Amino acid sequence: MFYNILAPLASEWTLFNVFRYISFRSLAALITALVISILIGPRFIAWLRRLKCGQYIHEDVVAHAAKAGTPTMGGLLMLASLGISLLLWADLTNPYIWQTMCVFVGFGAVGLWDDLAKLRHHQNRGISGKAKLAGQILVAFIAVWFLALNPDYSSRLTIPFFKEWSPDLGWLYIPFGIFVMVAASNAVNLTDGLDGLAIGPSIVACAVFSIFIYITGNARFAGYLLVPYISGVGEVTVFCAALVGAGLGFLWFNAYPAQVFMGDVGSLSIGGTLGYLALLCKQELVLAVVGGLFVAETLSVILQVGYFRWTGGKRIFRMAPLHHHFELKGVPESKIIIRFWITSILLGLVALSVLKLR
Repeated sequence: MFYNILAPLASEWTLFNVFRYISFRSLAALITALVISILIGPRFIAWLRRLKCGQYIHEDVVAHAAKAGTPTMGGLLMLASLGISLLLWADLTNPYIWQTMCVFVGFGAVGLWDDLAKLRHHQNRGISGKAKLAGQILVAFIAVWFLALNPDYSSRLTIPFFKEWSPDLGWLYIPFGIFVMVAASNAVNLTDGLDGLAIGPSIVACAVFSIFIYITGNARFAGYLLVPYISGVGEVTVFCAALVGAGLGFLWFNAYPAQVFMGDVGSLSIGGTLGYLALLCKQELVLAVVGGLFVAETLSVILQVGYFRWTGGKRIFRMAPLHHHFELKGVPESKIIIRFWITSILLGLVALSVLKLR
């Protein structure tokens, strides 16, 4: 028996029995979060302006000087629309819903801490890297620990394209899960450098994982497609749909030229949640495919820093992350964004092919 704010309607009127279906509630959650974001967005942005929550631009990114002062911390808008939508449409008795929401809020809290530090210091440098990483690891550890305590959850690792090969990581699954969540969180954060660049691929990744989550929570579909079945996980499909809707609503205002930036409160929470969704549906390695754009952005930074130190000052890219390299080559910002979105959609389709190619 599910329960949310609208659940009594299903018990009193037969017409509202449709509320019991995950598919219907997921679609309703998406629309609700999207509409709420668009309706409250203008007032929310105006509120950020009154609080003087303007973005400070890094001195190395000269091309973005005109964006200085654009309101940041737009991730709070997504949190508000997501939360309201879940109260209306998600089964509030399902522990996976609360765990996933806690991951979103937990990583968002670390991001908010960093955003507030930037505003306080009046520069694009927030809390120290060690402090940020410690906060992320703490949130990820708690999330993975709760999964490990669940008797229905397995420490086996699903290998894409293989039916039988599923190595059991045992206790090593906990540090592995922490790495997945923290890496995903930082990867989305690094990608968040152009208007709408990070939220577009995030929406695609969340939509893909909503399909994986739904199948994982459906015994018949999971058995047919040879993916692990986990009872109750399917309800998180409603969360994924609500996050897609919240992301689309945020994109309404974040599209080029952006009226608001998501800030670390948005990028860290979305990335950490994507990592957690991958763990929930036992598609940890598929995350590297559907989030291939985030991986490329992260690798560009790692390679740039490593090569710079190894050669004593030489660079592979004109600037890292990768989107700044194309920007300095003269590619218009809007074209970079659209091409990265197209790439993320293609990667999402490739990730979905894993369901049959095994």
